[in-house]
Amino acid sequence: MTVRKFGTFLLWALVLVLAPNAAFAAEGAAGAATWGYGLGAGLAVGLAGLGCGIGQGLTAGNTTAGIARNPGSAGSMFVNYILGMVLIESIAIYGLVIAFQLVGKIG
Repeated sequence: MTVRKFGTFLLWALVLVLAPNAAFAAEGAAGAATWGYGLGAGLAVGLAGLGCGIGQGLTAGNTTAGIARNPGSAGSMFVNYILGMVLIESIAIYGLVIAFQLVGKIG
């Protein structure tokens, strides 16, 4: 998919997501400003999960390739691999905590 097609797709996806909010908007609604919290919570979890998935995939692939090249260093590489995975996973947990805090502000 080219960058231009992806940009067009992203624009139309945004229009389809925000159009119902404009169509069903009530005048003077008290909870009208809370849609941003839900969007922020979704983005927090989604982007944290995306980044962690990419990071874990690269870490696992590079560790496997390193062990395949030098099997004698598997013990020391495994410790660094587990430590890296734990730190990568903590980023996803931070995203989840932020999402829970934003959802708590909705109501």
